[in-house]
Amino acid sequence: MRMSFPFTAIVGQAEMKQALLLAAVEPRLGGVMVFGDRGTGKSTAVRALAGLLPPMKIVPGCRYSCAPDDRSPCIEGCRERAGKRTETAQVPFVDLPLGATEDRVVGSLDLERALATGEKRFEPGLLAKANRGFLYIDEINLLEDHLVDLLLDVAVSGTNVVEREGLSIRHPARFILVGSGNPEEGELRPQLLDRFGLSVDVRTPTDLADRIEIVKRCDRFDRDPAGFVAEFQDDERATLDAIAKARKLLPKVQVADEMLELGARLCSAVGADGLRGELTLLRAARAQAALGHKKEVKAHHVTEVAVMALRHRLRRNVLDETGSTARITRAIAELMAV
Repeated sequence: MRMSFPFTAIVGQAEMKQALLLAAVEPRLGGVMVFGDRGTGKSTAVRALAGLLPPMKIVPGCRYSCAPDDRSPCIEGCRERAGKRTETAQVPFVDLPLGATEDRVVGSLDLERALATGEKRFEPGLLAKANRGFLYIDEINLLEDHLVDLLLDVAVSGTNVVEREGLSIRHPARFILVGSGNPEEGELRPQLLDRFGLSVDVRTPTDLADRIEIVKRCDRFDRDPAGFVAEFQDDERATLDAIAKARKLLPKVQVADEMLELGARLCSAVGADGLRGELTLLRAARAQAALGHKKEVKAHHVTEVAVMALRHRLRRNVLDETGSTARITRAIAELMAV
């Protein structure tokens, strides 16, 4: 198996890495949308984070990677068959190709078994394989809209429902959805973009020293993957410990009404549609506080995640040509000055 490039070895792209860490701590954020240039480490960062996480415990033989301590029923009765036996598996990283059909994504009837035995049996799709892991879609703005809508619905609900070909199947599909795309090749519909929890912009580094360091690290990893990974072992372990501690602390993090008011005022000031902005802002700020080992959300936690949580939810203002990031930053400055 090919080694993953270390997450902590990625040069720059601080906002993208922070968004992925927040999503790893709080999966209910609803995924991350990454817009930017080609070759800026988008898929590398997602794959690296999936590779960084420790192996997960699963029920042996379960095609949905069910957790042994999960009490929700599995359609295959895997826990009854396995008893108390468990095994470990790497956190899934599923790369969804643009040409994937709906059957390949959601699953379908196992035709070979149906023809051979006459038995109707469900063949799980990519959503089942991504359960408890990451589902990555490159160039998501080129994916058919009905598939994007389906993926976002499943990412939010955590359940894939299949009603087709005489089958009625409901199985767990809890994954962190990460989409990436280049705006020059087409925009994602605002209604779908709004469903993503966080949105980040990545650009080709302009600092000469950073560009040189990126090339050097990529070259060293290609020539000696094991040696390169070993160099960052301590940093990787520290990041893993931070994620584990934040996940444990997250349910205990308190959010005062003053912080909820700050989030609501900010969403109102920038003209964010709906209430998803406030809810995402709340969850992201709580995850940010947990990563900082804090049991209470403060104003700086809200402002630190505001751009990621709101930049893709702003209405277009024909009288204001400034970008969404600048509008949010300006609104934060005005609110904090009051």
